[in-house]
Amino acid sequence: MTRTGWSSPLPLCVCLLLACGFAEAGKLLVVPVDGSHWLSMRSVVEKLILRGHEVVVVMPKVSWQLGRPLNCTVKTYSTSYTLEDLDREFKAFRQAQWKAQVQSIFSLIMSSYNDIFDLFFSNCRSLFKDKKLVEYLKESSFDAVFLDPFDTCGLIVAKYLSLPSVVFARGVFCHYLEEGAQCPAPLSYVPRILLGFSDAMTFKERVRNHIMHLEERLLCHRFFKSALEIASEILQTPVTVYDLHRQISIWLLRMDFVLDYPKPVMPNMVFIGGINCHQGKPLPMEFEAYINASGEHGIVVFSLGSMVAEIPEKKAMAIADALGKIPQTVLWRYTGTPPSNLANNTILVKWLPQNDLLGHPMTRAFITHAGSHGIYEGICNGVPMVMMPLFGDQMDNAKRMETKGAGVTLNVLEMTSEDLENALKAVINDKSYKENIMHLSSLHKDRPVEPLDLAVFWVEFVMRHKGAPHLRPAAHDLTWYQYHSLDVIGFLLAIVLTVAFIAFKCCAYGYRKCFGKKGRVKKAHKSKTH
Repeated sequence: MTRTGWSSPLPLCVCLLLACGFAEAGKLLVVPVDGSHWLSMRSVVEKLILRGHEVVVVMPKVSWQLGRPLNCTVKTYSTSYTLEDLDREFKAFRQAQWKAQVQSIFSLIMSSYNDIFDLFFSNCRSLFKDKKLVEYLKESSFDAVFLDPFDTCGLIVAKYLSLPSVVFARGVFCHYLEEGAQCPAPLSYVPRILLGFSDAMTFKERVRNHIMHLEERLLCHRFFKSALEIASEILQTPVTVYDLHRQISIWLLRMDFVLDYPKPVMPNMVFIGGINCHQGKPLPMEFEAYINASGEHGIVVFSLGSMVAEIPEKKAMAIADALGKIPQTVLWRYTGTPPSNLANNTILVKWLPQNDLLGHPMTRAFITHAGSHGIYEGICNGVPMVMMPLFGDQMDNAKRMETKGAGVTLNVLEMTSEDLENALKAVINDKSYKENIMHLSSLHKDRPVEPLDLAVFWVEFVMRHKGAPHLRPAAHDLTWYQYHSLDVIGFLLAIVLTVAFIAFKCCAYGYRKCFGKKGRVKKAHKSKTH
């Protein structure tokens, strides 16, 4: 007789788990940042929605990528700028990177194209000017805030509402990750951002690393000056960057030691590098046709990220010249004016399914700006890279991949057509690059929990427990001299000096007692003989 119902208890277990998840559903406030940061953060939000949580996303009305529909409550607020203002300021910032790359905090702060950051920082003032929205947030009884810390607004909102927060980021500008998490970062082997150093630094590089750290301590607060003014105005008390970052319950960091160098970490730092990677989907017919037409040589994927739309004409022509000298078909995501010397093997597209193309067996190389999303997709799919970093953490990402033998880095300002041609031929024809990237890919994929599931778990953990105070180090409650044990060192030094002084005095007294009389007797005897 055949069995009725389920043939195994597995579906029942799945249903019970889902039911438990929905029974514990909470209310989450999400404060994202526009741009490429939102691409992978969105996947976590969507998974949380699917798990039955009530999610409210607060975003500006003017944005590049935040406007895509979400199956949850979305609250928008007016901004002090238009989309044209945003495009204009970012274009100025982008064009400046093709003239001189920022390699120090001082040069970043003194640059004339920082208005784009002030636009982002101004969002929070606009949010809190919307009294109806603020009142809604205060009355909604959220369990936690899920935020991107780049523009500090999410941090300000969490502090204003006194809610536990979960940060989603690649890292934090300057030293505020280490300070906010109270995580040691020894300068002898942990390179600072923007420098493009490896963890095996020369003496000269270690000196530069210390100088960079000093620059961060002295100058970084100036970069956040307008953000801090807004925070102090909203919270009605003087606020420092540390005040905003010290309240974070969990740091979800898009890092993985396959890419990043080993360094000390804290228990509330969770690594979810590669969260944007996913199983490749079938390619659209257009791109499948390009690959089939490439023959045995295969293709090269070329993209400088979602935020770089065009390249200066001379540089674009130099790149086009180099691409025309390799036998592979090049799929180049480019929306600018096509170079006049574009070769027949180079196809310009306004959009391309980057991850799906990288996962295709006919893909031979990946030309990238070394943004973290592209780097992880290259690692996941095992494609060697030619990297042309432009700004932010891209120089550091490129250096790390180059150090691991998985790609070649080019200085985008100084490179020639020949440099790019040689770099492409090296990563395509030298088998060591493919072997090294495949090894990194194997290491990266060998993990007990997928990054997306890990991120969702920790957001829900903070929602269930109203934070994670048990992971907060006591270092937050120490003064700077207590943290470095200067008071203990001073106390012990005082004891040692006191003991040494007493010992010296005792020895001196004993010496005088033992040898002082003999000396006086001898002197007296000599005086009598005279």
